[in-house]
Amino acid sequence: IKELPLRHARNEFTSLRILQERRAPVVEAVGLVERAWLDPREEGSAAVITRYLDYAFPYRELITGGDFGPRRAQLLDGFAGLLVELHLRGCFWGDCSLSNVLYRYDAAALDITMVDGETVELHDVLSAGQRYSDLEIMVVNVAGGMADIAAESGGSIDEADMTLGAEVIHRYERLWEELNSDWLIGPDERYRITERTARLNDLGFEVAGVELEPVENGRRLRLKVEVGGRSYHRHRLSQLTSIEATENQARQILADLRYHEAKSAPESLNKAVEAIRWRIGIFEPLLAEIESLPGGSGDTVQRYCDFLHHRYTLSHDRGRDVPN
Repeated sequence: IKELPLRHARNEFTSLRILQERRAPVVEAVGLVERAWLDPREEGSAAVITRYLDYAFPYRELITGGDFGPRRAQLLDGFAGLLVELHLRGCFWGDCSLSNVLYRYDAAALDITMVDGETVELHDVLSAGQRYSDLEIMVVNVAGGMADIAAESGGSIDEADMTLGAEVIHRYERLWEELNSDWLIGPDERYRITERTARLNDLGFEVAGVELEPVENGRRLRLKVEVGGRSYHRHRLSQLTSIEATENQARQILADLRYHEAKSAPESLNKAVEAIRWRIGIFEPLLAEIESLPGGSGDTVQRYCDFLHHRYTLSHDRGRDVPN
């Protein structure tokens, strides 16, 4: 619950609701409570109510020794992905910073969700100028946050990680180009639609539509892909097993599912049946063991992913499969 000036609260509530409909990575707005004012000359205020985001935490829990240490690369990827998703949905944020998002562990990555939307402007499509204006605001805000972190740890501003925002932009540009580039293909190369779709799915993005436009007097086709949300693996896992997970958790759990399919029933073609057998025979018993361990409360799906990573590390070091 957050109280704001009335016009800011209304803008945040409306913007979050629209972004939810567009399947953007934002918190879920569930209520707006406006304060009644006797003096009509006063603007008034209102409280925006959002649903609690399970297992989320602020950025300060990621700090080790005055910076983000081993989590730095995950933070860069998470911020770049968040901004790309928002911009694809026509969202000019205007206040991206370390403190205006919530963080969750997502397998070996960080899942980052926008929590503060009072400055949001929504458009059908953002221009390049709007996108880079938003990125410049992010750089300034992140630099201020890093300066605060350095000061709180007893260091000088010269020791602050002032390149963090610029590196987010670098990763943002690479991802934006990957998602928005058009391919030129021959009339008999329509199989490359499958290649393009698979590449986007590997990055976690759904494909909402495909368009083929003739160019060069029909000798070639321009392949344009409409990119959807970054939830491909999450939706795939939910369809197969009804397990709810974040995107990278789902990617890792699907890999475990494929591992057991190949080991136990390589000849089976019924993926739906094998997925249910895996959930009942492998996933649920192991999850119950994990929950029974000390410290078993919290995000057990994340702990399952931690277990999978540990099993892989042991198997890699020993040169053979290590059983559960």
